[in-house]
Amino acid sequence: MPEREFLVSPGPHLWRGQSVSKIMYIVVLALMFPTAAGVYFFGYHALSVIVVSVAAAVLTEYGVKKLRKRPFVMDGSAVVTGLLLALILPPTIPLWMVAVGSVFSIAIVKEAFGGLGHNIFNPALGGRAFMTASFSVEMTTWVLPMGFGADAATMATPLSSSFVWEADKLSLYRELFLGNIGGSIGETSALLILIGGLLLIALRIIDWRIPLTYIGTVALLTLVWPGVALPIFTSPWEDALFHVLAGGLMLGAFFMATDYVTSPITEKGRIIFGIGAGILTVVIRLFGGLPEGVCFSILFMNAITPLIDRYIKVRPYGFKKRVRSES
Repeated sequence: MPEREFLVSPGPHLWRGQSVSKIMYIVVLALMFPTAAGVYFFGYHALSVIVVSVAAAVLTEYGVKKLRKRPFVMDGSAVVTGLLLALILPPTIPLWMVAVGSVFSIAIVKEAFGGLGHNIFNPALGGRAFMTASFSVEMTTWVLPMGFGADAATMATPLSSSFVWEADKLSLYRELFLGNIGGSIGETSALLILIGGLLLIALRIIDWRIPLTYIGTVALLTLVWPGVALPIFTSPWEDALFHVLAGGLMLGAFFMATDYVTSPITEKGRIIFGIGAGILTVVIRLFGGLPEGVCFSILFMNAITPLIDRYIKVRPYGFKKRVRSES
């Protein structure tokens, strides 16, 4: 009789019909919503940034796997990393810088730790942090959405201290919600990010706890602790709504803070993760040297995820909490 291989692991064994590749490509599908907005608002160069980032990520993973003498499996994780990195980059960044950042994300942040499932930090955010330190000017150059074939005009992002809005506040909220404002390629349209994120929640690909607690913490803290000095804001709730819609909070909350590998495994742990990321985002935005705090807040929480998992334990399957009877 032919020999058979058996996988031995502790029970219970529950399988929902999902695989790594299926999950990754569902995430890619959800990311098509903010991707479409980015290409629509920022034009052909934004599309080139996306293509170069994804291609460099896949080719780098293939090359590193060969160097490590490990099998290369097109599971979609490199595609997700390349796409996410592109969506959090400025629309006019040179393509060679995009390629460098994508190579760093895969080769250093992901594969150097052992590949998928072993990386400590979110690869796309790690790549962006590296690019921010290496190409500071290009990573802080923003343009107005001009569409296909139009010349882009330089402008400040909404979270920048030099940002000026001369129209009424309702039009500002409308542009922030739809995406017709300066920023990273895939971070400007809160509407399409929300559609993609809710799709992932509905399909049970991500847990709702991290996005809800992350966005909720930012909203609550900026409600009681306003920090944006735009003349059109007359009440704290307007400042809080601005912080939720502006910058990369929505994209980070739904698509990067929820990364399976770098976020806690327990429900309580995910709530702690979301609250911590929200606090750090507000602190960096209001008191730090950078106008945006999403990238570094999530990376910091990635670093303490093992600590959260260590102290927030899962109740063993079948165990029940003992209730003491009163005598």
